Amino acid sequence: MLRLATPDYLRFNQTQQFNATFGGGEANVAVSLANYGLAAEFVTRLPQNDIARSCIMDLKKYGVDTSHIVYGGDRIGIYFLETGAVARASKVVYDRAHSAMAEIRPGMIPWEEVLKDASCFHWTGITPAISQGAADACLEAIKVANQLGVTVTCDLNYRKNLWKYGKTAAEIMPALVAGCDVILGNEEDAEKVFGIKPEGFDVAHTDGEVNAAEFESVCTQLMQKFPRAKKVIITLRGSINANHNTWGGVLYSDKLYQSKRYDITHIVDRVGGGDSFMGGLIYGLLTYTGDDQKALDFAVAASCLKHTIYGDYNQVTVEEVEKLMSGDGSGRVSR
Repeated sequence: MLRLATPDYLRFNQTQQFNATFGGGEANVAVSLANYGLAAEFVTRLPQNDIARSCIMDLKKYGVDTSHIVYGGDRIGIYFLETGAVARASKVVYDRAHSAMAEIRPGMIPWEEVLKDASCFHWTGITPAISQGAADACLEAIKVANQLGVTVTCDLNYRKNLWKYGKTAAEIMPALVAGCDVILGNEEDAEKVFGIKPEGFDVAHTDGEVNAAEFESVCTQLMQKFPRAKKVIITLRGSINANHNTWGGVLYSDKLYQSKRYDITHIVDRVGGGDSFMGGLIYGLLTYTGDDQKALDFAVAASCLKHTIYGDYNQVTVEEVEKLMSGDGSGRVSR
């Protein structure tokens, strides 16, 4: 997508210009993986115009393969971002109706060819939210991945402002998530999509304190609902204000693994935080085979660093993430 963001914490009605960058859930994950040195490919549908070409050039700049992108339609999806400050929350306005991706249909992407040598296929709940066609194409990809033995990962990523084509997330998502081996969500995704939440938890009133152990029941309930899943992960954000959050996560497989909690006091940009977590998690699961604790720790540290970087993409290296994992968050100049 094209991201148009107000500069300098201005509100939409104040600004006379927007900062233009690119981003989007699955693309953000692909950029993270390419930054970590893995072969990453992004598959979508784009129009044939200069804005779409700029988007592709941007992805290629970060080493992301775009060779299976298909073309058609008239426009690229857009989202507008107003960055909040202190007690004022950020706002997002989507402009995705009739975009090339919203008009995708099953059969447009040759999934057998795309996935034949893949080790992992990742999708987010944002894709099936934009249209029935996008949901159907996503399900098509998941089924092919299952047939080929490709690990399927998903981020539930519930966005209430996108589900506008007559279906709810509760109606569409179960069939897609049923084909997933790894499921990621934040503190409220499981509740909004499947009605699963910790007893007494209120995401709007955390005051920076989120009890990780409370989410073990969320993980086990998701695994019971989706028995294919081998791992369920929940990101835990404690919101003190728009600029100050705590950040951590839990992973449930054979038992509950908990990360350390980071105190992020001066957020530069939190958009893409969950995607940076997913990118770190996929890297960790592929690299630290059998060590779920280290994979979780890498994901949390990577996404903590993303909060210091402007734009959707997490532009950090493995070395920078591992340095933070080791306890060095001093921010001293590296020379």
